[in-house]
Amino acid sequence: MAGVSETLPTAGLVLAGGRSRRMGTDKAQLVVAGKPLLAHVLERLAPQCAVVAVNAGDDVAQATGFGYDIVKDTVPGQIGPLAGVLAGLSWCASNHPDAAWMVSSTVDTPFLPHDLVTRLHEARARAGADIACAASHGRSHHATALWPVALAPALHDALTLEGIRAVAAFTDRYRIAVVEWPSVPVDPFFNVNTPADGDEAERLAGLAG
Repeated sequence: MAGVSETLPTAGLVLAGGRSRRMGTDKAQLVVAGKPLLAHVLERLAPQCAVVAVNAGDDVAQATGFGYDIVKDTVPGQIGPLAGVLAGLSWCASNHPDAAWMVSSTVDTPFLPHDLVTRLHEARARAGADIACAASHGRSHHATALWPVALAPALHDALTLEGIRAVAAFTDRYRIAVVEWPSVPVDPFFNVNTPADGDEAERLAGLAG
């Protein structure tokens, strides 16, 4: 990972501002294999990035105590992950101007791959794309993606002037490189949305690399 950090400094952002409706409790603090989900994701993402922050939407309490910057949404109303991405891009531009790229990941993916940043960078460069996003099981995970920080103004306008909310509705405007990861023995993008998913994550934790 040193090569990526040295030649293309990359910030990391964990999207932890969702309302966790299906879980019934804050997903960021849900304990799986002895640690909160947020701790799992940070431990996997942080070594791959030059700097990392947590997007906590409107509620910073769920992200305190982990030792990372907390970034609140700049567009109000808890309108979804794109608002978190915008907050992260704006934070990066203001505080870490040396990082021209940012990788976002959701808080409910405790088995995030250790080669996420490297493979997204490689695929984007190889394809001459603007954005790279992760995929598994033939399904794209649009919120787990590599973004150019310079995209912040366009994303701001899409959110505030056009009312765009779905991540794919925005990324489809750009050239995208999709990077597929194997889903066995564990899908690295298995996401924990319900209590049953939490139970399954406990089972899978022993198999994840």
